[in-house]
Amino acid sequence: MLNPPRILLIDDEPAFRTLSAQWLEAEGHEVSTGASLDELSEKLTHFDADLILLDLSLPPHFDPQHTLAALPRFIDRPVIILTGHGERELALEALRQGAWDFLAKPIDPDMLAVVVKRALTKHQLVRELNSLKHQQGSQQGLETLIGASPSMNNIRALVSRIAPTDVRVLVTGPSGTGKEVISKAVHALSSRAAGPFISVHCGAIPAELLESELFGHTRGAFTGADKARDGLLKLADGGTLFLDEIGEMPLAMQVKLLRVLQEGSFYPVGGRSLETIDVRLVSATNADLPEKVKTGEFREDLYYRIKGVNIETRPLDERPEDIPLLIGHFLELQARGGSQAPLHPDTAAFHWFIQRRWPGNVRELKSALDSVAAIARNGIITLEDIALLYPDAQPSTGDSLAHPGDSLEAQVRALEISLISQALAKFDHNRTHAAQALGLSRQGLLKKIERYGL
Repeated sequence: MLNPPRILLIDDEPAFRTLSAQWLEAEGHEVSTGASLDELSEKLTHFDADLILLDLSLPPHFDPQHTLAALPRFIDRPVIILTGHGERELALEALRQGAWDFLAKPIDPDMLAVVVKRALTKHQLVRELNSLKHQQGSQQGLETLIGASPSMNNIRALVSRIAPTDVRVLVTGPSGTGKEVISKAVHALSSRAAGPFISVHCGAIPAELLESELFGHTRGAFTGADKARDGLLKLADGGTLFLDEIGEMPLAMQVKLLRVLQEGSFYPVGGRSLETIDVRLVSATNADLPEKVKTGEFREDLYYRIKGVNIETRPLDERPEDIPLLIGHFLELQARGGSQAPLHPDTAAFHWFIQRRWPGNVRELKSALDSVAAIARNGIITLEDIALLYPDAQPSTGDSLAHPGDSLEAQVRALEISLISQALAKFDHNRTHAAQALGLSRQGLLKKIERYGL
């Protein structure tokens, strides 16, 4: 650990607290103390302890059972129980509830040092392992949700909370704003990540074929059905079914989908054997489903079945501070696919991408980058390259990187993100050199990188 391990000691005996704190500080630990469970909760709000030393008998109740009942709230880090004479059974119960270890009073300083060091080492290893697992799981999870705008920050926070559950998700918003990317992130961060992710575009499949596509069919169920075939629902068993543009699903299919959601089972077309499935449903639409419910184009009961948690995406014009990050992300993906160094836009080209309106949202921005990258030379995208494809491209003064009418805060965010992104790209992500070029300390730059999700 770069910083001294932080230990929170909770015990009602002042002399014991003072002496134990001295022992621990002599071992190089940072120590904070308290005398009750209330103080434990209060201390944790501003003292991020790596380990807790917790006496079983604390005021005001001096009842070990009261402490045991509260223990599950604190076992996200090692908890070492301090016990008095005759409390061994209670200490064992604390271990069963998740405590790391226990020490019987009177405490031997050497034993305390050994137990604390062992617990901190194990905790650090667990954190590193969890971090590696999170990085691996989030490769197609939160890391694909690119942006530093408040709306993208909210989406990432919401996805991280709902992904581990089985709640149904409805992603709404304009076309091209990344609804399928969000849906894949929900799947990648869920317990179903090892299962299939099956995507169905409800508007792209003719109505007469949609039922067979979803439910499958038996041999001879209709003309041309020369063999039985599993439907997409069956293929999604154990994973996630993504119904894109669900607002375009025909009413007749809406009734049949509702039954699947209610009962978890269905009959293949032409079949008499009931199929059961375990599928998480994630839906997406750019339509106003409540309005479609009012006009009778979408069933109200199905709407409330699929809604679960609603994640709403915003147009790119409303979050210009996301554009620099998206530019870097898409150019890096291009380079990764072609095994070459990423292209970089020069300052004028960078400003053009940021200031331009993108009615097609992220999808249109990506398409523009792909097109311009195809004709760029010497690893740099210039405004001259852009003008070959977009004749209206004009040099930018660079005075404002956000759109007119945006709040001052949004414009400042967009400007900072743009300048930092350019500096990082220019110096091949060498943060020390980028900080020097920006006139920042390295620590100051790191704080901004963390704040903006760069």
